[in-house]
Amino acid sequence: MSAIAKRRERERAQRHKLIITAARELAEAEGWEAVTTRRLAERVEYSQPVLYSHFNGKDAILRAVAIEGFGELAARLRRARLSTPEPPEALHAVCRAYLEFAAEQPALYQAMFVLPTDVKFAHAETPPPLRAAFDEFVSCFRSDNLRRELFAEVTWSALHGIAALSGSGRIPPDGQAERLDFLVTQIAGTPSGPAPL
Repeated sequence: MSAIAKRRERERAQRHKLIITAARELAEAEGWEAVTTRRLAERVEYSQPVLYSHFNGKDAILRAVAIEGFGELAARLRRARLSTPEPPEALHAVCRAYLEFAAEQPALYQAMFVLPTDVKFAHAETPPPLRAAFDEFVSCFRSDNLRRELFAEVTWSALHGIAALSGSGRIPPDGQAERLDFLVTQIAGTPSGPAPL
């Protein structure tokens, strides 16, 4: 590849990233309804045709934002899990990190889990960042637990419910720590009870 081709490829990757970043910032500031190709083109100072040369409309932008978000979530969950290597504490740390992520970046969380997208979950075509995030939950359970993916899936589902209900104001935020303790205790067991981790 020539130096000119490399430079063009680098510039294209930078424009691609700039569009995703602008979409995220606009969504966090004004909601996803405000994210239109016209507004994004104005914000990044490119024409709409240039924007369309990177993304085939808002759905494609939303998909790119979601996949980027899954990469960030996976990294955050990994840091949380590695900070507390023992299984029950690791699960608690990962769950807390997940809820904090959802609360801190509600528009990004919406793109990842709420808004319609063609991102495949639990499928051969699942994007690697999404699988990496799920694997952090799986890693909180012992490798000899044959149902560890089921435990991870149920944990993630419960956390999503807590995040969605908290984010919409349907359950009060001040009970989050108690909810999290209850969830981990039910999934992981108690010192005197079974520990399916």
